[in-house]
Amino acid sequence: MSKLKILLIIAAFIAAFIPAAVSAKTIEVHVNGMVCAFCGQGITKKLSARPEVKKVDVSLKDKIVKIDLAENKDLNDAEIEKILKDSGYQVEKIERD
Repeated sequence: MSKLKILLIIAAFIAAFIPAAVSAKTIEVHVNGMVCAFCGQGITKKLSARPEVKKVDVSLKDKIVKIDLAENKDLNDAEIEKILKDSGYQVEKIERD
């Protein structure tokens, strides 16, 4: 097998898996202003209404909102920040894994 064919096979293999590796599956948002269970419920309701969102977990103690995305979906940082800001919270940091 020629080197060109081997490189093409490798390139095709990599291209098939790059989109899954690049898109974030979980987003952690560090949020200020969450003080009660009602805050957590409101945030969960707002974010869960988005079709990109599979699951939302809110930790009042750690001040973190964890967003699990639906497969092959993404929610950009600006949208997340807008949803939370419009709900009365301040976003400190957004981390993706």
